[in-house]
Amino acid sequence: MIVLENVCGTLTSHGGKDFAAICGALQQEFYRYGVLIIDAAAFVPHSRPRLFVVGVRQDVAIPAYLIADEPSAPFHTRTLRTAYDKLPVEAKKSWIWWNLAAPPPRKTTFAELIEDAPKSVSWHTEDVTKQLLAMMSEVNRAKVDAAKNMGHRMVGGIYKRTRLDETGRKVQRAEVRFDDIAGCLRTPAGGSSRQLILVVEGASVKSRLISSRETARLMGLPDEYELPSNYNEAYHLTGDGVVVPVVRHLAERIFEPILDYDTRLTKAAA
Repeated sequence: MIVLENVCGTLTSHGGKDFAAICGALQQEFYRYGVLIIDAAAFVPHSRPRLFVVGVRQDVAIPAYLIADEPSAPFHTRTLRTAYDKLPVEAKKSWIWWNLAAPPPRKTTFAELIEDAPKSVSWHTEDVTKQLLAMMSEVNRAKVDAAKNMGHRMVGGIYKRTRLDETGRKVQRAEVRFDDIAGCLRTPAGGSSRQLILVVEGASVKSRLISSRETARLMGLPDEYELPSNYNEAYHLTGDGVVVPVVRHLAERIFEPILDYDTRLTKAAA
């Protein structure tokens, strides 16, 4: 069995040629394979859609209930179905529409993962927080005002992005979300690639970089998991990783059932 993980842009990069090359390589090496699009937000409060290619060697038996007759939501998106339609006929012959069970409803929120006294980062000064708020558009400042009126602590994730202002000039904007889900973690290539958090409690507004432990929690790692002491190294580890509960779900629902089924058939044949 072989499992590949990548960003969803793999489906469309170079006009779909990259995806076709992956599928063609698996087909030529005698693997049956299929693709799933899984957003980590179904498991942890972290928006992180990713593509998973699951290939199984053709001489390995697959339980019939794991193979569907047609694509289905949420794991077979419209973009994935479009990419499949563009595949060569030969590549389609080895394709599987994986029948993956949906996970139970997520119970945690972004706010529940936030540290009150993080060790890896410090809270911004009042002036820095004001500068951050000044970088927001009217729409995003309205989100902060709405959070102030919620009557309880609200935690938002912020990324800085380059946008065009009303005159067409490029400006850096701070964009915030208060939907109890963190934005997708990235590897720390520059200042704007690091996610910030905004904690709003009534009139109180505080900001800082997301802590390394918080990034680990967003990836589904337990607090016992030892992170690098250097902030950027820890952020790079988590930002470039796979979300543990997502892979655990795939293992329990696809990988392990196939391995167990094939092992039992092999023993029975012997």
